[in-house]
Amino acid sequence: MPAGGFSGSHGGTEFEAKVTTAVIISCIMAATGGLMFGYDVGVSGGVTSMPSFLKEFFPVVYEKTQQHAMDDSNYCKYDNHSLQLFTSSLYLAALTATFFASYTTRVLGRKLTMLIAGVFFIVGTVLNATAVSLLMLILGRLALGCGVGFANQAVPLFLSEIAPTRIRGALNILFQFDVTVGILFANLINYGTSKIAGGWGWRLSLALAGIPATLLTVGAILVDDTPNSLIERGHLEKGKTVLRKIRGTENIEPEYMEIVEASRIAQEVKHPFRNLLMRQNRPPLVIAIMFQIFQQLTGINAIMFYAPVLFNTLGLGNDASLYSAVITGAVNVLSTLVSIYSVDKLGRRVLLLEAGVQMFISQMVIAVVLGLNLGDNTNKMSQGTAIVVVLMVCTFVSSFAWSWGPLGWLIPSETFPLETRSAGQSVAVCMNMLFTFIIAQSFLSMLCHMKFGIFLFFSGWVLLMSLFVIYLVPETKGVPIEEMTEKVWKQHWFWKRFMDDVDEDRKGKDVVV
Repeated sequence: MPAGGFSGSHGGTEFEAKVTTAVIISCIMAATGGLMFGYDVGVSGGVTSMPSFLKEFFPVVYEKTQQHAMDDSNYCKYDNHSLQLFTSSLYLAALTATFFASYTTRVLGRKLTMLIAGVFFIVGTVLNATAVSLLMLILGRLALGCGVGFANQAVPLFLSEIAPTRIRGALNILFQFDVTVGILFANLINYGTSKIAGGWGWRLSLALAGIPATLLTVGAILVDDTPNSLIERGHLEKGKTVLRKIRGTENIEPEYMEIVEASRIAQEVKHPFRNLLMRQNRPPLVIAIMFQIFQQLTGINAIMFYAPVLFNTLGLGNDASLYSAVITGAVNVLSTLVSIYSVDKLGRRVLLLEAGVQMFISQMVIAVVLGLNLGDNTNKMSQGTAIVVVLMVCTFVSSFAWSWGPLGWLIPSETFPLETRSAGQSVAVCMNMLFTFIIAQSFLSMLCHMKFGIFLFFSGWVLLMSLFVIYLVPETKGVPIEEMTEKVWKQHWFWKRFMDDVDEDRKGKDVVV
């Protein structure tokens, strides 16, 4: 479909492939990395609104939430750098870990990298659940962050490479779907554990992260690595066997030869990160970086991290705020199903552009309602207006969940050529974690100083990212992963100018070889 008159959708070779049981099981097991990531996102916001948790680790914040002094700002009661560090330390560790994950993904394979992620998740869960000091709590978050870095590097690549072209989008979005399920489970568990007498409910919330951590670890042991990864590492016969198994057909030679050729080109690249800076790799690199920045600047993680705290600020109370967070979590899950169903039918661009309109309107409404009803020291928020805010948050979350949420991981993982795919995914994960860290570390302070204006801030970015999609994001629906250069980048009105020397470079390499 035309990209506002600036690009087109170009069908590629359709290799023979069935949707086999092996593919479905492998994708479900791998996507549990998203379940763990989502649980970590959801659980941190919930436990930081539990008085027993705050009293043990953040007594200053606990005292502020218990006071009802006239000079206590509605927007500032949770503004504490140590509390923000508890949440954001995970993303700082993930940012660092992703560079190591790039190496293991390329040299050791996608499967082993997912196994490393699972081990980090288990270690982090144990440290957090048994924490007796803030240091132990932060160390646990750092271990979980390393798990996130390795999982977010390997899982999207695994899903994109193992899936048949015609349903690649839907299977890749399983990762984001599991993220939303993880957030929902965390909200439900937080709602239950907050009612446990004795004040140890937060330990149970943190300990139950061990379930998705174990699922990912066991799944990584059981699944086969992708044919692309096996062939790239020289295991040609095993790669061919796995390809035959996951495609459910004997007619795999065309796809096999394409992967072998892509692997041959990849082997010639000794420095993939340096190669990323080459002119022909700029289009997928720019889009991968901007998608990660824009994904965070929608404001989604600010809302999902601190939904219980945010709703508590609105005056809904502890129970009501956790209940509202459960509602937004459920909306997140159901809306991601919309993306799974429609991404390979409607395409990537339609979902991104529709969501841009919906997110912009909902954030503007939230800003207006808060501006009129919630002052520094006054709260005129009636139950009805609080419900309006919750509905607008749900509207915002739903649009994100079928657009920037899943597509922020899908599009970068499917657009890089094999020779720079691991490095490109590493840069994407790094940028995502960097901006997630920045937002997590600064959101409560921003809320304190910008007040309702924070939602105007995010809505402005939504408008900018929608313009970026209109002019610079091509449609990748139905294009085989190893044909993106020919079928997408060389056909795009703007990016094609960076592709002029691709054939010359490869011919030059053939002469050298």
